[in-house]
Amino acid sequence: MSFYVVVGAGPVGRETARLLGEEGHDVVLTSRSVGSNALRNVRAIQANATDASELSRICRGAEAIFMCAMATYHRWPTDFFPIIDGTVRAAEAVGAKLIVLGNLYGYGKNADGPLRSDLPLDPTSKKGTARTIMWQRAVRADVPAIEVRSSDYLGHGAISYFSLVALPSIIEGKPTAFIGDLDATHAWTFTKDVARTLVAASRYTGEWGRAFHVPSQYASPRELIQKTAAMLAREVSETRSYSVPEMEALGMHELIEMSYLFESPLLVDSSDAEALLGVKASSLEEMLADTLRDHL
Repeated sequence: MSFYVVVGAGPVGRETARLLGEEGHDVVLTSRSVGSNALRNVRAIQANATDASELSRICRGAEAIFMCAMATYHRWPTDFFPIIDGTVRAAEAVGAKLIVLGNLYGYGKNADGPLRSDLPLDPTSKKGTARTIMWQRAVRADVPAIEVRSSDYLGHGAISYFSLVALPSIIEGKPTAFIGDLDATHAWTFTKDVARTLVAASRYTGEWGRAFHVPSQYASPRELIQKTAAMLAREVSETRSYSVPEMEALGMHELIEMSYLFESPLLVDSSDAEALLGVKASSLEEMLADTLRDHL
């Protein structure tokens, strides 16, 4: 059995640690606020990933480090870089492989779909630029690195545009508003599928220094809202899209920058992850059931 370190104790980090622990590996789950832990073979250690020396001590002997930490959304351009730098330095210090959790922002709004994992990164947003620089720093490390890129999350405890903007109104049976074109097909990624892809990527025997896309399911925002309401036995009397002035008035400034992701179909090619890693997307129904676990 091997020793692994998972940096970041959000839904994906915890699920990644759980999967590794259930396989019998020795796992450390670490973050600044790691909280309680009852996962098999998983030790929770509070630590700050920006402190490379501290993280290196924790990671001594690790075969791989999973970088699943998050920064506060509006502070990505400043707060993410110390996190990735500390994690990279720790991986280099102990000679561990590095698997980075990323997303699709780096491709930018000019990329043609379906998005392939070998497309050049061409960010058109501050957040996309931050993600691109993070991957550049990881791939330049003196250890093998892989990035696993996901689309918008579904899953228990996941923080996403859907969970923040639409889900509360659906649960309360109120008129529901979202962003972009409500009828544009969109890729939705299950947090548990993200964790499965991370674990599978850590065992990839091909050439590293590359990315994989998490297999996802597709539905337009309107379809997802309707499916969610039906699962909750709720009636959604109205579904509409926020205008930019409305988003500005409501303080949704971070959404405005990324709203291009919902203005046209977002299609993702994950065929390489399916063929090379053996990962398949869970059903949309399973994703929604897990998302709504506290409400069903």
